[in-house]
Amino acid sequence: MPSYSMGRAARLLGVSADTVRRWADSGRLPTRRDGHGKRLVEGTDLAAFAVALAADGTDGAGGGEEEPRTSVRNAFPGIVTAVTLGDVAAQVEIQSGPHRLVSLLTREAVEDLGLAVGVEAVARVKATNVHVDRA
Repeated sequence: MPSYSMGRAARLLGVSADTVRRWADSGRLPTRRDGHGKRLVEGTDLAAFAVALAADGTDGAGGGEEEPRTSVRNAFPGIVTAVTLGDVAAQVEIQSGPHRLVSLLTREAVEDLGLAVGVEAVARVKATNVHVDRA
């Protein structure tokens, strides 16, 4: 079973490494030390924690606004990095951590949402087919 460093666990959970360390220090996230004294999270523990964190309905870091109720489970909060407007359609790029998402939508929707470079946004993805590759 794989083990993850604090930094890698943070990237997988979508939070800072400091947040993961605080969870570990408080006993909320079980860890162990490797031969060099570095903390590791077992893959099964991280998976269970991620599921519990999602069930909380928050990012687990405390505070923040409540997420809107939606059936779309793949949410990528990020920042708008580019907006290309056409006469009818628009293209919006969002950087969410290491993920760059590009969406095509109507110009009217972009204007109604006030999307512009530098604005926080959440890209929500719902698909009938999802391909999974092992990292």
